Amino acid sequence: MPIMEKEAASGRDSKMLPKVPVPPLKQTLDTYLKCVQHLVKEEQFKKTKAIVEKFGAPGGVGEVLQKKLSERRDKMTNWVYDYWLEDMYLNNRLALPVNSSPVMVFPKQTFRDRKDALRFAARLIRGVLDYAALIDARALPVDFARGQLAGTPLCMEQYYRLFNSYRYPGLKTDTLEVQMNAASSAPQHIIVACKNQFFVLDVVANGKQLIETEILSQLEKIMTMAENAAERLPPLGILTTDGRTEWAQARDALKKDQTNRDSLALIESGLCVVCLDEPSGLDPRDTNRSLLMLHGGGHEKNGANRWYDKSMQFVVGMDGICGFVCEHSAFEGIVMVQCSEYLMKYITGSPSKMAKASTVRELPPPRRLLWKCNPHIQGLLAASGDRLQKLVNNLDMDVFKFNVYGKEFIKKQKMSPDAFIQVALQLAFYKCNRRLVATYESASIRRFQQGRVDNIRSATPEALAFVMSMTDERATFSDLEKMRRLIDAINAQTNYTIKAITGLAIDNHLLGLLRIAKELNMEKPEIFCDETYLASNQFILSTSQVPTTVEMFCCYGPVVPNGYGACYNPQSDHIIFCVSSFWENTGTSSAVFVKALNESLLELRDLCSRSSAAATKRADSGQGAGQRHKSGK
Repeated sequence: MPIMEKEAASGRDSKMLPKVPVPPLKQTLDTYLKCVQHLVKEEQFKKTKAIVEKFGAPGGVGEVLQKKLSERRDKMTNWVYDYWLEDMYLNNRLALPVNSSPVMVFPKQTFRDRKDALRFAARLIRGVLDYAALIDARALPVDFARGQLAGTPLCMEQYYRLFNSYRYPGLKTDTLEVQMNAASSAPQHIIVACKNQFFVLDVVANGKQLIETEILSQLEKIMTMAENAAERLPPLGILTTDGRTEWAQARDALKKDQTNRDSLALIESGLCVVCLDEPSGLDPRDTNRSLLMLHGGGHEKNGANRWYDKSMQFVVGMDGICGFVCEHSAFEGIVMVQCSEYLMKYITGSPSKMAKASTVRELPPPRRLLWKCNPHIQGLLAASGDRLQKLVNNLDMDVFKFNVYGKEFIKKQKMSPDAFIQVALQLAFYKCNRRLVATYESASIRRFQQGRVDNIRSATPEALAFVMSMTDERATFSDLEKMRRLIDAINAQTNYTIKAITGLAIDNHLLGLLRIAKELNMEKPEIFCDETYLASNQFILSTSQVPTTVEMFCCYGPVVPNGYGACYNPQSDHIIFCVSSFWENTGTSSAVFVKALNESLLELRDLCSRSSAAATKRADSGQGAGQRHKSGK
């Protein structure tokens, strides 16, 4: 199995929650057809409909697989967890930076000098140790759902993987290893990366955790050691930026030497990685800070000053560019947000815990990790560096702060902010391409034991009807009709969201049926070989809402070469969008998409404002106005 959990987690919170359901087969197949009909040509849809009907027929293949899937649910805590993790992450061979690992971008920090930057890093590390202690003690308050179906308790297991997970590269599939230890055997060290060198910083000395001043003193020693050019070793971190198979091969070559095995073991068992970055030389605007978090600027900047397999990497740039990088297989965005908000509040909140110098202990210096490299490994380093540079040159990122309105205006329209923004994204895509495509919006299923996510398919037929009415050049649609279609689109989006968060969406279910067929050594059912199914899983628009209460934002890259990544953070009076695409694909442009998105948001506001004014006018003239539907994710 590619997921190895050492010892059982304390699952007392999770056991109270229900198991994720297996949706009814007919419901999933009907929804699937509804999701794809308007996205494929008529001929193609006819073929797909016949295949789906055959699959779902009484006594057909679908029923056999459904029965087996239900049996799997009875036997397991969460029937989809392993399937989903392998399909979404572990089997994926693409490099982690940009393609998989999301990042949190902090506001630019103002450091007077390097010592100031190290003070910030020391504070951050102290905050990490406090947060890790809360997790170990299972003392974090339970999260409750917000938005749709608010108030339900959520599974907390993802938090327990924040600091004790490691994603090992494999030749065919990766392994996510989670050390679920007693607090007493929790990691006692972190890894600090500085000038592409790696150091072990013990956070416990003589049974007592280091205080902030002691951490600062150790970081200063690391900085001095890293500056010693004579002892500088090759930039091994660059290997972790490569495709997963390439890195697995390089790691096998490294492990032939005991020195390298020892160094790898220390990195793999550490609490987290703290990357002390050199100044990037770039203007620190939002877009550049995002790029530097996503890929470090390539091997000529800080691209090798990383270790991407580690679940948490905190980046502190000497130029004030800070944030963190997450290995996504262990946990979802909300966990990353909660952790980063705790840390930002810790850093900015209480007065510095820098104790008087007299109380600082004399500690043994941090240790540099040593590597033995032969010419073969040197060649691999160069090749990984070239591939990272290609990825850096290819990423087209645009961070767009929409300042005209935020979620308060949308709530005043009695609409769900999330659904409204999703419809705006569909309108923007349609303006650029005159069609809609399979869209992914992550939906948390943490209402269930070990719940991760399922997909909200936002390119609904109702969204298509709305965007067509908004872009019709002949101006044949009245505001009344456009408004009716907008409300239909928002309701369709909201209803699909409710389906997804209650475990009744289609993507996990179809994946489960496919995997059961494989386990039974059956010939791959036709439904999964059909080009409609294959196209429906190419998410040209990959989106997620990652809201924060502290000033910061999340971003990630596209999931397909011809696609967009669109992460958004709705605030009361503005919305931050991080739009990514690849330069190599001439059919996409982040700037063009952002321009269309800006227009779409303004047109939606104007439509709502005109409709409100017209409704008021009708009410005043005694005609009465229809109530809009309330929904709020």
